[in-house]
Amino acid sequence: MFTSVKARAASTYRRVANETSVQGADPHHLVGLLFDALLQSIALARGAIERQDVQTKGQAIGKAARILEEGLKAALNLREGGALAANLQQLYDYCILRLTQANLRSDALALEEVAGLIEPLAQSWQQIKNPGNAYSQAATGSGV
Repeated sequence: MFTSVKARAASTYRRVANETSVQGADPHHLVGLLFDALLQSIALARGAIERQDVQTKGQAIGKAARILEEGLKAALNLREGGALAANLQQLYDYCILRLTQANLRSDALALEEVAGLIEPLAQSWQQIKNPGNAYSQAATGSGV
């Protein structure tokens, strides 16, 4: 099976761009990238379920579960994070359970549930570092 030079070049460009954005990212940006990749994997899995593409569904759900377990959950500091970190750990565990069920049952509703739980976190995470929002202004002493 052959791919065109244009397709290979585009694939290489995407891979290099992703690696570069990860290498130069601060910890806050890395977590944002994890949220983005998680939501993309869930969307890919939902499409695969609709197409009845079992292999792609399994790969996408597996990637989403790994992002939760090895990326987001592993980054939690339970000692210093207090109740917030403990609650996030429980949420991530629940999401991993629902992803597993979605994979076993080809359950698009379970994937929607997980996306619905993660999207507000991802949006909130992006706003934390946005210099124009009230939280950042208050944290730096330049707010109200």
